[in-house]
Amino acid sequence: MELTFFQRHPLAKDIFGIIIFISCVIIGTIFINTFIFRSFSVVGPSMEKTLYTDDRLIVNRLPVTWAQLQNKTYVPERGQIIVFKNPKYTAGISDEYIVKRVIAFAGERVTLKDGHYAVYNKQHPNGFDPDDANHGEPGSPTSGSVDSTVPDNELFVSGDHRQASYSYDSRNGLGTIPLYDVVGPVGIRVFPFDKIRTF
Repeated sequence: MELTFFQRHPLAKDIFGIIIFISCVIIGTIFINTFIFRSFSVVGPSMEKTLYTDDRLIVNRLPVTWAQLQNKTYVPERGQIIVFKNPKYTAGISDEYIVKRVIAFAGERVTLKDGHYAVYNKQHPNGFDPDDANHGEPGSPTSGSVDSTVPDNELFVSGDHRQASYSYDSRNGLGTIPLYDVVGPVGIRVFPFDKIRTF
């Protein structure tokens, strides 16, 4: 009986097995990061006192993937904390991914006056506070002045640390965010271990 190549060369069989294993790990990692979840670290004070520098977040990609499978655009919920690709990203100068809270959607008018946001739409022609459902987050007054309407297929976002210029967001230079730049909603903070929580 004639021996197979791998029977005659057991070292080659081991090397081939390792290559297959590494390939599967790489493909699996790419698949998970693209369609299921991604991990990000918070940098900077813009989301305090909800999130802090070095908090490790898991972003849920499944709603985005499901919307894409249906040939739809994913739209997060108002008040959700999301991660998105910085539309003004410049390598080495700015952060590529940013975490903020959703304030308003396309067609809605957003005003910022006397430290508080108000959002106006067909259901609320007299305006409402978009932070009312956020269980006390954010806690700081909001600096600045805004009166604008969100363009089609975009979002108005804000950090939770809204005093002065701690948060670079739709109020003060970042502008509104295209829906196609949304990575997904933050699902859970996994680090620090004593502050694990869902969102």
